[in-house]
Amino acid sequence: MAFYGWPISQCQELSTPLAVQLQSGIRVIDVRLAIINNRLVAYHGIYPQRTPFQDILSTLNDFLTAPATRRETIVMSIKQEDFAKNSYLDFSRLVHEEIFNGPGGRDMWYLRNRIPSLGEVRGKVVLFSRFGGNGEGWEDGWEGLGIHPLVWPDSEKFGFSWQCKDTLIRTHDWYNIPSFLAIPEKVSLAAQILLPAPNNPPMPTLAITFLSATSFPLALPPTVAKGFGWPRLGLGVEGVNGRFVQWILHNFDEHESAGSLAEKVDNNNEDPRIRGWVLMDFYEEPGSAIIPLLVECNFRGRRSGEEGW
Repeated sequence: MAFYGWPISQCQELSTPLAVQLQSGIRVIDVRLAIINNRLVAYHGIYPQRTPFQDILSTLNDFLTAPATRRETIVMSIKQEDFAKNSYLDFSRLVHEEIFNGPGGRDMWYLRNRIPSLGEVRGKVVLFSRFGGNGEGWEDGWEGLGIHPLVWPDSEKFGFSWQCKDTLIRTHDWYNIPSFLAIPEKVSLAAQILLPAPNNPPMPTLAITFLSATSFPLALPPTVAKGFGWPRLGLGVEGVNGRFVQWILHNFDEHESAGSLAEKVDNNNEDPRIRGWVLMDFYEEPGSAIIPLLVECNFRGRRSGEEGW
């Protein structure tokens, strides 16, 4: 919902409002909110984003009740953006009130603190609550506050892991990079977490990675996401999104060129398994290739009886 405040706070184009994002295939949304006149409004950094939370809920309800998309699932991460000014208790209370009294009401939401299967949450919004402390004021406390990490290290470069019931969640959110020169390292670290977990952990895993990053003045969001100049000619820097597209294609191509079909069968050489939630700025850059590629990842390496299908 970050459409205003270029070049510091704007992270999506005005041509891709939430309804367009959903039709494009976006299913995990990162919403930052602040309290304005005792109501919740989209905010990012120091800039108001002009959209009331109720309008966001209305867009989601329209999407999840339309005949063509009523069996879709959306994950909504909610984070308080005005924590230095307003109490986290007031913020949490307002989120509860506006969700329960807003479009779709309580029935539109999955609020249990566990990772559900897709079959459990068709037509619902899965709450991912990066707010709310111990869940004061919510039914069942923090167990009724959706998927709820109790700790989120700030800009941890090499990522961190936490557990949600029986699921290991591997997270990369290194957003405070020193300059645009760190873009290649940022992409490498953000992408690698989407590959199968090392050491074969004895539980299901979920990867959450943020391609977004920023720092002032040499790594503002448009620069990080899109790059600048003419990098193909050696005159500029390629952005995170373009490099990430190349990383996905490299993984696909490397597998598909690795010997004959007989060799693949003999070696049990499966399709690459790239899985997780990918959150990014300016998601249509470069072009519109990145979303179809991510959707394709759902099918590469798919195994019967796994992944919520």
